[in-house]
Amino acid sequence: MSGDLLSARDVQKSFGAVRALGPIDFALKPRERLGLIGPNGSGKTTLINCITGLFPPDEGTISFRGEDITREPAYRRARRGLSRSFQIPRPFVGMTVLENLLVPMDYLRAGARRGAERAEEVLQSVGLYARRQDAAEALSQLELRKLELARALVAEPLVLIADEAMAGLSEAEIDDILTLLFRLNETGVAVVMIEHIMHAVMRFSERVICLQTGRIIAEGSPKQIAADPLVQKVYFGEQTHR
Repeated sequence: MSGDLLSARDVQKSFGAVRALGPIDFALKPRERLGLIGPNGSGKTTLINCITGLFPPDEGTISFRGEDITREPAYRRARRGLSRSFQIPRPFVGMTVLENLLVPMDYLRAGARRGAERAEEVLQSVGLYARRQDAAEALSQLELRKLELARALVAEPLVLIADEAMAGLSEAEIDDILTLLFRLNETGVAVVMIEHIMHAVMRFSERVICLQTGRIIAEGSPKQIAADPLVQKVYFGEQTHR
């Protein structure tokens, strides 16, 4: 649709005989806060992997700022302004917190901006500036989550896809990450939140998409999604019986 910052059209992905995704249509507006939910195996990660370039879709088109990026490698998408954080933080062991940010900056934006200064700005924004010279492996779980987000932010993205950035955190720590993501969004960055912590998704998102077996089964405001009978059956019901 016109005005989309990021879109996927008729995207499909299979692994052998198993259809993991699609056909699916997905769109993100500039500065939007979007929640992406669904039970385990619903296709969330496959969709994001196709969008960010970890692997190409079998069918369909992915566009960013009106340009076809379907066959572009992940690093070129990152240079365009499409960044993601990963569910399991994996810092570069043996490096400081600051050095963990300088590595992706050199790879993605070499010569584009004052490296160390930009990295320190990001660490300040996520609350890790005081730990910048500490070993990354010495960080707490919350700090590792923040470092994972920081590594995605050094490239100054237009879109951040946050993959379960709050998993395993306490309620106070979840609030800390939410505050960070709200503040980031206020600077103009569109944020896609993939999360199983439903109260966090509903609090953060302007729009929510729910997937099941690789297809979108519901889309709407948080209030609409929470009241949708099919969503309650395939997602909230699953949570209730765990």
